[in-house]
Amino acid sequence: MKQKILLHACCAPCTAGVYEQLKDDFDVMLFWYNPNIWPKAEHDRRLTELLNFCDKLSIKIIVGDYFYDEEHTYWLKKVKGLEKEPERGKRCQKCYQMRLEATAVVAQQINNHHPNSFDYFGAELSISPYKDAEKINKIGERVGKKINIKFYSADFKKHGGFQKSAEISKKYSLYRQSFCGCEFSRQ
Repeated sequence: MKQKILLHACCAPCTAGVYEQLKDDFDVMLFWYNPNIWPKAEHDRRLTELLNFCDKLSIKIIVGDYFYDEEHTYWLKKVKGLEKEPERGKRCQKCYQMRLEATAVVAQQINNHHPNSFDYFGAELSISPYKDAEKINKIGERVGKKINIKFYSADFKKHGGFQKSAEISKKYSLYRQSFCGCEFSRQ
């Protein structure tokens, strides 16, 4: 029997590459929570693209129940003072932590209702060549200890992972964005 993982998903291209790497060993369910993505039209476009991709491949997904404007304002408060940080800097680390905490909490809440629903929580963030896998994994492991659920540490870009995600994106004509997501990364 496969182990089960709740995997944070930020967009269809990154998720596609990580799903491809995990699907043989894990029962993967995705979780969408990305109040960092700006503007709302970009947030909604990425979510719609991910939902369409999941529908084509029958991938299970939970969409975080939140009002975009409220959560984006909350995210902005979390990164206040870090707006000028470079990519991979402290702002990104706060952002990873916020989204990983949300994923871990959802996985643990489901486990509380339905024991053993998830063995792990994780994130596909490390597939991006612009993301620091070591920092993501350290944050994920800290969050996992705090929430009491195991974090699946990985650097999904290794062994051609990012290139594979690009191939899958091309195969399915997935929208590939030109920036990480937040208004600060767009600059």
